Amino acid sequence: MTFTGVLSLATSPLFHSESPLSSSSSNKVCKSTCLSCSLTQKPSTSSSSEQPNDSQINNNKKFSYSRASPSVRWPHLKLSETYPSPPQTQFTPLVEDAGFSTQLSDSDSESESKEEDNGDVGFAASSLDKNDETQLVLGRPSKTKAKKMTKLALKRAKDWRERVKFFTDRILGLKSDEFVADVLDDRKVQMTPTDFCFVVKWVGQKSWHRALEVYEWLNLRHWYAPNARMLATILAVLGKANQEALAVEIYARAEPEIGNTVQVYNAMMGVYARSGRFKRVQELLNIMRERGCEPDLVSLNTLINARLRSGAMVPNLAIELLNEVRRSGLRPDIITYNTLISGCARESNLEEAVKVYADMEAHNCQPDLWTYNAMISVYGRCGQSSKAEQLFKELESKGFFPDAVTYNSLLYAFARELNIEKVRDIGEEMVKMGFAKDEMTYNTIIHMYGKQGQHDQAQQIYRDMKMLGRIPDAVTYTVLIDSLGKENKITEAANVMSEMLDSGVKPTLRTYSALMCGYAKAGKQVEAQETFDCMIKSGIRPDHLAYSVMLDIFLRSNETKKAMTLYQEMLHDGFMPDNALYEVMLRVLGTENKLETIEKVIRDMEKVGGMNAQVISSILVKGECYDHAAKMLRLAITSGYELDRESLFSILSSYSSCGRHSEACELLAFLKEHAPGSNQLITEAMVVIQCKAGEFDAALAEYSNSKGFHSFSRSCTMYEILIQGCEKNELFGEASQVYSDMRFYGIEPSEHLYQIMVLIYCKMGFPETAHHLIEQADMKGILFDNISIYVDVIEVYGKLKLWQKAESLVGSLKQRCKTVDRKVWNALIQAYAVSGCYERARVIFNTMTRDGPSPTVESVNGLLQALIVDGRLDELYVLIQELQDMGFKISKSSILLMLEAFARAGNIFEVKKIYHGMKAAGYFPTMDSFRIMIKLLCRGKQVRDVEAMVSEMEEAGFKPDLSIWNSLLKLYAGIEDFKKTVNVYQRIKEAELQPDEDTYNTLIILYCRDRRPEEGLSLMHEMRRQGLEPKLNTYKSLISAFGKQKLLDQAEELFEELRSNGCKLDRSFYHTMMKLYRNSGNHAKAEMLLSVMKEAGIEPNFATMHLLMVSYGSSGQPQEAEKVLDNLKVTGLDLDTLPYSSVIDAYLRNGDYNTGIQKLNEMKKGGLEPDHRIWTCFIRAASLSQQTSEAFVLLNALCDAGFDLPIRLLKEKSESLIPDVDHCLEKLEPLEDNAAFNFVNALEDLLWAYELRATASWVFQLAVKRGIYNHDVFRVADKDWGADFRKLSAGSALVGLTLWLDQMQDASLEGYPESPKSVVLITGTSEYNMVSLNSTLKACLWEIGSPFLPCKTRSGLLVAKAHSLRMWLKDSPFCLDLELKDAPALPESNSMQLIDGCFLRRGLVPAFKEINEKLGLVRPKKFARLALLSDEKRERVIQADIEGRKEKLEKMRRRGIVDPSKVSRIRKLRKRTYIRPSMLSNTKQIVSKRRALD
Repeated sequence: MTFTGVLSLATSPLFHSESPLSSSSSNKVCKSTCLSCSLTQKPSTSSSSEQPNDSQINNNKKFSYSRASPSVRWPHLKLSETYPSPPQTQFTPLVEDAGFSTQLSDSDSESESKEEDNGDVGFAASSLDKNDETQLVLGRPSKTKAKKMTKLALKRAKDWRERVKFFTDRILGLKSDEFVADVLDDRKVQMTPTDFCFVVKWVGQKSWHRALEVYEWLNLRHWYAPNARMLATILAVLGKANQEALAVEIYARAEPEIGNTVQVYNAMMGVYARSGRFKRVQELLNIMRERGCEPDLVSLNTLINARLRSGAMVPNLAIELLNEVRRSGLRPDIITYNTLISGCARESNLEEAVKVYADMEAHNCQPDLWTYNAMISVYGRCGQSSKAEQLFKELESKGFFPDAVTYNSLLYAFARELNIEKVRDIGEEMVKMGFAKDEMTYNTIIHMYGKQGQHDQAQQIYRDMKMLGRIPDAVTYTVLIDSLGKENKITEAANVMSEMLDSGVKPTLRTYSALMCGYAKAGKQVEAQETFDCMIKSGIRPDHLAYSVMLDIFLRSNETKKAMTLYQEMLHDGFMPDNALYEVMLRVLGTENKLETIEKVIRDMEKVGGMNAQVISSILVKGECYDHAAKMLRLAITSGYELDRESLFSILSSYSSCGRHSEACELLAFLKEHAPGSNQLITEAMVVIQCKAGEFDAALAEYSNSKGFHSFSRSCTMYEILIQGCEKNELFGEASQVYSDMRFYGIEPSEHLYQIMVLIYCKMGFPETAHHLIEQADMKGILFDNISIYVDVIEVYGKLKLWQKAESLVGSLKQRCKTVDRKVWNALIQAYAVSGCYERARVIFNTMTRDGPSPTVESVNGLLQALIVDGRLDELYVLIQELQDMGFKISKSSILLMLEAFARAGNIFEVKKIYHGMKAAGYFPTMDSFRIMIKLLCRGKQVRDVEAMVSEMEEAGFKPDLSIWNSLLKLYAGIEDFKKTVNVYQRIKEAELQPDEDTYNTLIILYCRDRRPEEGLSLMHEMRRQGLEPKLNTYKSLISAFGKQKLLDQAEELFEELRSNGCKLDRSFYHTMMKLYRNSGNHAKAEMLLSVMKEAGIEPNFATMHLLMVSYGSSGQPQEAEKVLDNLKVTGLDLDTLPYSSVIDAYLRNGDYNTGIQKLNEMKKGGLEPDHRIWTCFIRAASLSQQTSEAFVLLNALCDAGFDLPIRLLKEKSESLIPDVDHCLEKLEPLEDNAAFNFVNALEDLLWAYELRATASWVFQLAVKRGIYNHDVFRVADKDWGADFRKLSAGSALVGLTLWLDQMQDASLEGYPESPKSVVLITGTSEYNMVSLNSTLKACLWEIGSPFLPCKTRSGLLVAKAHSLRMWLKDSPFCLDLELKDAPALPESNSMQLIDGCFLRRGLVPAFKEINEKLGLVRPKKFARLALLSDEKRERVIQADIEGRKEKLEKMRRRGIVDPSKVSRIRKLRKRTYIRPSMLSNTKQIVSKRRALD
């Protein structure tokens, strides 16, 4: 059984070297004993413990340490003396930090010696003549020694020394049965009173008994006149011998005129100072002043010494004492400062010592060797060995020679830090300087090795010590026993005890206590009891520690009977167990349910120990006797004691854990009635009880209501419980507020609370605050063992992209820990990954690979994530290969990470490759991987792949969720496959999934694209009934759709609904409505919308005014547009060319070229130079002008305005202008509003219209090269033939179409690249600048009889079967020459004409009109044949076709196949291949019918 807890030598009293054993050899401890104890003992408050044992007084054997003699201190200086050495100091080592300190520190010894020389006999410095003893202090000349003595003075000095030495030797040579009178009565030498003073002093250094006998003999002589000097001398001798009672008696019977001198007062104060009786010293000082005897510096130095010995130092005590000296009109000297520094050294009070030293330097008091020794000692005791060593070097530079005291102090400093190498070096240097290692040196080294657990080495030092003639004393043996016992080497400890007894050294009380502690720790109860009994037999009375150790052993062994017997003996001897031991006792008694014994112990604490009810209640609480504690708490409160919060909380916690909430409430009610001054504490207790009872809301409310009126107590218990409750209920803000309140009241958090708050701040997204808390805890010595605390902070730093701060946190961890945890490294890699810092993440990965711990899957994924975030997807495969070469297996999560990255990048090819590779590696796809694949393929509009993936997913047992179905909806809506959209919606219903906002918004937008906004509006109403709110973009789509359908009222209704609902509409909504009003010709409402915008807080910008002006321009009202411009000018705004371009374009569209040119000139006169907007307006107008001369007028106006490139393109050779065009495009590219794109579009229209097709071709290719047009605007690749001419102008599209057809013709003839099954040409459905690209390209393709036909499922697409297209390209006469060429000369009129939004060849216009008006939409080949006929033949063919149709309808009518009234409806339905959305409610029946038909 092991014993830990209440007892220890950590704070035991000073460890004396006296042996309390008698000389009887029968008292030896048997050699089978053992040792070690880490128990804790607190000093007893019993008065009897302060009195020494009689056996200790009679059998003390002092250890001599004669370091005060200069010849011993500095042997290398060859000093000699003719008078006796100063008194030898007694070695009394201290006990500190659960072990024995072998150093009273030599500096303490020497400082005491100096205090004695200057305090107890300090009067000699002022009263003795020059024949007094000289003082030899190295490096500092004696103040009492003449600089140069005469021969007569020297002879006299020698004579008095010889006389004093003669009597001293004879007196000290007397046997115990001989008397001093026998020597003094035989007056062979003439003695003066001063000589007798020195005899008393020198004899007193060896024997105070003989000195007192000399003093008494003198007082019995009638010829001797008592004097103050002799009185002071004998008082000093008795004081050094700790004979305070005798000194007081002699002082009391002294004659008043003799005793009323400074020297006597100083000597008597020195007697009291030795025992730390500060009050008595103060009383003497006051008596001095009352009797008119002014204290001198020695008096105040003695007062300081007494204060320092009387108790612990309070802050700034040393400086206050110095100020007290100065207030007395005296100047502190070196003795004053040395006394203070020595006192600081005894208490290891570095802060005060540094202040005193600084004050010393500030007042120009030069330090001496004693000062340096004391400072080295205090630095060593406070763990600042480097500073101690610095002072050691400094004293040498100041001309002082270190002595043995200095070396021992420095050696102790490094031994305390267990710096073996440094201790060895100091020891060698000490020997080299002529100082042999003494007992103190060896004890220090032995203790150091013992603390390190190097017991073999400690034993070797012990053997070396004996071999070199140094005699181990009780301290040496006790240190060995203690250190061995603490390491559970109890057998070796017992052997040391036996060896100690064999050598004749008597064990002290501390020796027995150390051995008992060792036995206790080893669980050897019997041996511990034998040691205790042996100590009793040897005549040593147990002290508080010995009793406590044995009592603790009995209690923890559950030997209650023995424990209580020993307890009674302990009380009988005047010792009381400390509180911790009482707690253990009560806990054991409570476990055995011995209620009567508990009551008796409580009475003992109250009557014998003098404890009050409050203290007893606290002990009972810690002893887990809660019912008795509650009774005592009530008694304490009724007796007027304050309420102890910890006791109350513990009692309430016990009640709460047992479910005794009613009793807890009763106790609180009693306390509230009888302790009105503790309302704060009671309220706090109530909060705690409510928290533990699960009533957290009530607890939080109680706290909130109370904190406004008063602060709570200074314990963190309540705050910690509240914060834990907040964390559990995810009330992070409230937790932060409670913590702030706690810190405001100055309450220090516990380690657990620090951890909770760090996690809370991490969850709140405040990693800096969490990091600050970690640093605060670190400064207070709190290190978190839970590594997840650091990981959480690093992860949050990473999420916020604050990787530098995460890096600093890991750096501090590296300094504190030898090995950084793998989780920390992985978290740092992830932090780097979030910010895309791959190189930094790789450094950490390499460090883990090299130094450990080895990387994991999370580490690999962090590297991949870093590359992904940095956009370096092409390096992923390289990294994967490197990792595989290093022996890492790529996990499924890593593959999914790459899959998701390429999916986000839209790289379908790589995603498919990774997906198939994952399946090949044996990793089955997960729901996430299917979701990623399907969403990507939907974005890429890979319809077949999407459908195959959904089927594969269902075969794998996964059911598509709503997000997957929504992706399918968006896919089919995007390609306008309305039938499949309906099927997807039906499957959502069949899966019993509730459509969400995305579902409804997608369907509504689908209706808008299909130009069926009424049904979209109906679906919006259904969406609202489901509690879902449509997006603003959905409203915008509906408004635009209603506008396109000319349903302006419905659009206005939706717009007003949004405004009335308080929706914050952006400028785009108002612009959409403006376009609607513009297209409907309602320009007044468009203008009124401006005021509505301003009311809504949206200021119209240039774009808004531009829309209004375009609205007027498109309606043929350029003058109104000019008014808007004039209004803008009035506002004083800094206008650019945009509003001017709107007005100019309006005039040009209206055919008023002269006014347009006039406005251009006005703009120039206004200081505004034409830019790309003006150029584009004029070029576009020129491309639509009827005559070439009109085009030249417009282009010349541009030339006059400083832009001649368009007119040059028409007049000059095109190849020479390529650099100019390229330079122009280069300048336009960076400009906003798609300046380069619009300019090229207009230029292409102009060149195509005036038959400069080759020029248009290279301009087109130049635009592609510069990225103005997409590089894949058309493509002829392997199995990928297609074109997308959306947003191109008509001229640009015609150029691109011709170039595309030419490339496809080459591929058809060469057989490569291979064509797909179908070739798609995307034209779009929108109109730009009143031109429909879809109509223009259809007219062109129809004219040449191409196989392209409109797509049946999606508008804006022309589709041709690849085989038909290849045959047509090879065989059609229209395709014999597809090369674009410039006409030899410009035509007199425009070769193109704009009609009904279609940009047609002028010669085709009559045929186009006639065919469309009479036959409507016909197939391309038929259109081509009709267009090639002459007007007369075409008219006859068309008429015959019309008559044939009528006959066919008549036959159908006769057979009753169809109602003629429904013919027009059939024609419309024939064009549609989707199911009407209005039938969504019965989709299931429709689908089943379709399947039956198929």
